[in-house]
Amino acid sequence: MPDTEKFFIDGAWVAPRSGSRLPVFDPSTEEAFTEVALGGQADTDAAVAAARAAFDGWAATDPAERLALVERILAIYNDRAEDLAQAMSREMGAPIAYSRSSQVTAGSWHIANFITAARGFRFERPLGDHAPNDRILMDPVGVCALITPWNWPMNQITLKVIPALLAGCTMVLKPSEISPVSALIFAEILEAAGVPAGVFNLVNGDGAGVGSQLSAHPDVDMVSFTGSTRAGIAISKAAADTLKRVHLELGGKGANIVFADADEKAVKRGTIHCFNNTGQSCNAPTRMLVERAIYDDAVEIAREVAENTRVAAASEDGRHIGPVVSAAQFDKVQGLIQKGIDEGARLVAGGVGRPEGLNRGWFVRPTVFADVTNDMTIAREEIFGPVLSIIPFEGEAEAIRIANDTPYGLTNYVQSQDGAKRNRVARRLRSGMVEMNGTSRGAGSPFGGVKASGNGREGGVWGLEDFLEVKAVSGWAPE
Repeated sequence: MPDTEKFFIDGAWVAPRSGSRLPVFDPSTEEAFTEVALGGQADTDAAVAAARAAFDGWAATDPAERLALVERILAIYNDRAEDLAQAMSREMGAPIAYSRSSQVTAGSWHIANFITAARGFRFERPLGDHAPNDRILMDPVGVCALITPWNWPMNQITLKVIPALLAGCTMVLKPSEISPVSALIFAEILEAAGVPAGVFNLVNGDGAGVGSQLSAHPDVDMVSFTGSTRAGIAISKAAADTLKRVHLELGGKGANIVFADADEKAVKRGTIHCFNNTGQSCNAPTRMLVERAIYDDAVEIAREVAENTRVAAASEDGRHIGPVVSAAQFDKVQGLIQKGIDEGARLVAGGVGRPEGLNRGWFVRPTVFADVTNDMTIAREEIFGPVLSIIPFEGEAEAIRIANDTPYGLTNYVQSQDGAKRNRVARRLRSGMVEMNGTSRGAGSPFGGVKASGNGREGGVWGLEDFLEVKAVSGWAPE
């Protein structure tokens, strides 16, 4: 295990200058297995100062040099895969097999995709044939504050750190205080790869402390945040006084529209997807909209999936879902399940309380509600637990209306064997992403949302561009 008592600042592991300590819990046992230091203003200032001092030199490096660094990072990341899997499994409760197959590989997949994007990226390009002496230069934004969540630790860290490095930015990473161990291993990976001093810095802390300090810091040029919509609003307000760029990847309440002509595995596939990572994914398809003609069958299939979904400790091998991440999250999910019952949704599977045989650990029963209306709390709020709400609809227009009737706009899903209908619906859905018939988005596809789901895009070329400023130059001399 890495040293959780230190931060990585200016190329060295240093003791905190101020702040306190916080226990890190194993969600399967409710027991603390380590403590992590929380930074204070002096630690934040030191990390930002290191990033600021390193910026001019790093921004001036050849993009090929930055690419070579990221290629070394990927090789070392793969060598440390088991360390990362064990850390994420213990700190945020992902079953170890899932941590190895999905949590770790999400990071390596993004790094590889950014390498591909960077190889063909043009940091200098002509404006067009009509203006032969004009050039467009893509300059790094500057010093970036990167604030990441606990639910997909390496997914979100790599989606921010890697494009920032490739763009020529310097940075301060504040990972979630709930899942800090894997982030410290990631810092060790960057150190081993030879990241120059000050280019990458890590300070642990909570949102009210280091997170707020970074968001308002006058020497930070950009904040890239993934987390709750509530926190995203607070960060935007804190950043406004210094007019820094703010990128937000926030919550979601994805609609999975299942038409009567969907393939026979659509409902099962969607229910399993909802429960993946114990429902703790912003793009989870938590509202299943089902056409009336197949509604009763769909409810029965979802019930069977929920009742056959095994719940067990994260340390156990095999295919199952683990606990939710914390006591606070457990209480929130339990309260929302009860709210669904109180508001009149039909409980089909699961419900309040822990699964049978589990009396310790923050485990939640895989839960399915039917006959949900879109004005119910469980259809409006992001639950972040293994809870599926099934809503009936009569036709294409009503499905689109219900899907769009949400504050969020991250990912929606469409299930139909009619290609023309799928395309029509996809065009009308107000979301940053639409996935159809179980087909995942391709490598380098942009990830992000609209409305209360945030702004900006992560991944591939779009992820690189998010860390770059466009500079227009006239009178360019031929070279």
